[in-house]
Amino acid sequence: MSKKWLIAVTGTVTHLLLGTVYAWSFFQTPITEFTGWNNAQAAWAFSLSIFMLGVTAAWAGNKMQVYGPRKLAMIGGALYALGYLISGFALANQSLILLYLGFGIIGGIGLGLAYVTPVATVSAWFTQKQGLATGMVVMGFGFGALVMSKFLAPIFLKISDGNLSAAFYYMGAIMIVLIPMLASFLQLPKNDRLQDVKQEKTSIVKYIKAKPFITVWLIFMINIVAGMIFISFQSPLLQDMLKVRMPNGTDFSNPEMIASLAASGATLIAVSSIFNGLGRFVWGSVSDKIGRMPTFRILLALQALIFVLLIFVSQPVVFSVLVCVVLLCYGGGFGVLPSLTKDMYGSKLMSSLYGALLTAWSVGGIIGPQIVAFMKDNYADKAGLYAFVVGGALLLVGLGISLLHHKKA
Repeated sequence: MSKKWLIAVTGTVTHLLLGTVYAWSFFQTPITEFTGWNNAQAAWAFSLSIFMLGVTAAWAGNKMQVYGPRKLAMIGGALYALGYLISGFALANQSLILLYLGFGIIGGIGLGLAYVTPVATVSAWFTQKQGLATGMVVMGFGFGALVMSKFLAPIFLKISDGNLSAAFYYMGAIMIVLIPMLASFLQLPKNDRLQDVKQEKTSIVKYIKAKPFITVWLIFMINIVAGMIFISFQSPLLQDMLKVRMPNGTDFSNPEMIASLAASGATLIAVSSIFNGLGRFVWGSVSDKIGRMPTFRILLALQALIFVLLIFVSQPVVFSVLVCVVLLCYGGGFGVLPSLTKDMYGSKLMSSLYGALLTAWSVGGIIGPQIVAFMKDNYADKAGLYAFVVGGALLLVGLGISLLHHKKA
């Protein structure tokens, strides 16, 4: 295996482990039932994690030439693992503040440090087929929810006899070994290691203030909101739909019923994560052929149509299929963004401006989950309906904004 492909593969597996954060909806209901916290309170742990991911990625992208991708990714992986360990302690003591600190802030900072570096590193090694190469790396992140919901979480919950706190401890222990080990392979090509960092810093501000950057940032943020509506709550939303279709008098407190509903939710998380991952690779490759912004327009238009259809859907199977298509498009945004950034700004500014664009992930990571959490806490019977209306409207706005982007990409 050539060096650049070794780096691409290890970067992909690093993202696979980092992407386990996307299995949050697997834990959302068990955490609220175990602790008594409401949906909004619990969802803030996930929202904070994604917020810190985007903010830290912006800083890491600008510092990659200074500290190198290996150091940033190894420290990030260790912090993400520490977030799980602190979260286990938080759940054992039912401390919401500690959960926010561990899973949200510390874990999110770790994600941001470790996320941007494999993408920017692989982009530097692959001068051709940018969409395919970077799409492969971020595809790993999309598959993370599958690994967590169908393998790691069930195994650790079984070992710990259903103890959530212990399961988080196990996950932290695995992450703290594997992620730094994989991240140790990351390094930039020799001709990319020395750049005028001072010149890079002074150049970034004028690009961030310009209309093309703002347009892409808004489009990406709206695409994030749409996907986060399901990534954070797809399991509870599916379980709500299944409960409605069950006979009157069904005992939903029965352990077997709880396990059955949770298994259905975990299956949707796993299957949709495959689409999330494939979307990054497939749409990244498509963008190599038809262009970056035309691809984004297709993603937004397709999702807007699906959100309209979701308003009228009551069949769990149809709901699940549509969720998978939304996450296919959500993942596509991540597959297209790195190559779009490099096409617009060139190799020298790629890591810095790509990191800056990921702040849109921070904002979308708060808005998406909190839309559903608010609806579930205040309009339980109509939570999905109202969330789909809001999400669909935002996607139409995003599609309109994309038509304003005229810079060749």
